[in-house]
Amino acid sequence: MTTAPEFRAAGRLPRLRLAALLLAFGLGAALKAGPPFLTDDPEPVDFNHWEFYIFGQGDHSAKYDAVSGPSFEFNFGIAPNTQLHLVAPVANFENAGSGWATGYGDTEVGIKYRFVDETETLPQIGIFPFAELDTGNAGKGLGNGRTWYRIPLWLQKSWGPWTSYGGGGVSLNSAPGERNSGFAGWLVQRDLGKHLTLGTEVFWQSADAVGGPGSLLANFGGTVNFTEKFNLLFSVGHSISGERDTVWYLGLYWTGGPEKADKK
Repeated sequence: MTTAPEFRAAGRLPRLRLAALLLAFGLGAALKAGPPFLTDDPEPVDFNHWEFYIFGQGDHSAKYDAVSGPSFEFNFGIAPNTQLHLVAPVANFENAGSGWATGYGDTEVGIKYRFVDETETLPQIGIFPFAELDTGNAGKGLGNGRTWYRIPLWLQKSWGPWTSYGGGGVSLNSAPGERNSGFAGWLVQRDLGKHLTLGTEVFWQSADAVGGPGSLLANFGGTVNFTEKFNLLFSVGHSISGERDTVWYLGLYWTGGPEKADKK
């Protein structure tokens, strides 16, 4: 997920990726990584298990306000180390001085595949390519205008209550006024008992609009684990450099599946 780097006069919705308009999942059955952060992780949903999110996320600057919500994310483990991913968002957009536009946004579909398992010395490593399908109305600022793609590589390592993950990749966007770009992020988080996990991240995004700036953002958030299968997710962050943005994420998360994860 990337932060919105700059509002374009054409009025397209800045590409919110606030942790989750994407991304994944678990702490046991509670949350380990992905939402509510911008940086994602390489850990897929267990085979034959599922995850479901209801969430909102926003990006505020002096030039625009963009909110995705209520939005829905679904992930399913279709094979060992492999998950399918879907996000169906309601997009809301306001240019400074204009009214709000609301409607269905661009649909996100992808697949996460972990090809290196974590050991005592090595991190787990995976890829999570996905596409933002051109289903939103770009003329109202509710979509990109063309389908675009994101291809990241993620790593993760845990030590007791600590977990650290990060990586980066490229975004491929041929919409008018847009450009291909790079991104990278890293996060550290800690379990504070069974019911609370807190973390902080730094996320970098190169310029993804013609003539626009890149950005560096710091983010803080976590999860409240009500049960092993039901959690509250939250985060808030602000840009350190580049376009001045304040971003946030708030969501509810459920998971389910067989009592014991299937093994290879």
